[in-house]
Amino acid sequence: MPDEQPPPAELPLRDETVAGFLDRLAARVPAPGGGASAALHAAQAAALLAMVARYSTGPKYEAHAAAIARVTAAADELRDTALRLAEDDARAFTAVTTAYALPKATPEEKEARSGAIARALAGAAVPPADVIAAAARLTDLAEELLPVGNRNVITDVAAAAEAARAAATTARVNVEINLGGVRDPLVRDALIESVARVDALSERADRITAAVREEIAA
Repeated sequence: MPDEQPPPAELPLRDETVAGFLDRLAARVPAPGGGASAALHAAQAAALLAMVARYSTGPKYEAHAAAIARVTAAADELRDTALRLAEDDARAFTAVTTAYALPKATPEEKEARSGAIARALAGAAVPPADVIAAAARLTDLAEELLPVGNRNVITDVAAAAEAARAAATTARVNVEINLGGVRDPLVRDALIESVARVDALSERADRITAAVREEIAA
């Protein structure tokens, strides 16, 4: 009887089809989850901004060519960063579930498990905190692109701002859920500072979307 073949390895998230990722997201597995979804919101925001920037080139936009080029390059870089953060989040959350599964029959095992959980929770809070930082940068780019981008695709700047907002607000709760287990006060303070930025970011997204809606209604 031939040897049983091992199951195929999962594709890296960035190589997964949309349907395949959604299947994994819907499955009863620890990851991917909300953290990876937050990062993918950021990746979509970056892609939308890059698209608008690429539609904003040529003689008509020559006066803003340097800004457009800068937005394009930054958006492409942030898209790659966001995809990496989605993968990092999935790995970090898997580490949390692994730590919780450690034995706890003896005092020594309990202590080792407790330490492993604390380290894993601190690690799990890092990718969503980094997503918030990426979302803030994407909002900067949306604000920069809004007044100079091609008006035919200006609604996509609003779409990008809304995706960046979704990235930040989704990432915020994924940071907050891990805060209770973070022992290092410096790490905890940095994470609290990260989530404190989200309300202002959301207000900026509101203003971008309001400006676009006002323009297209005129």
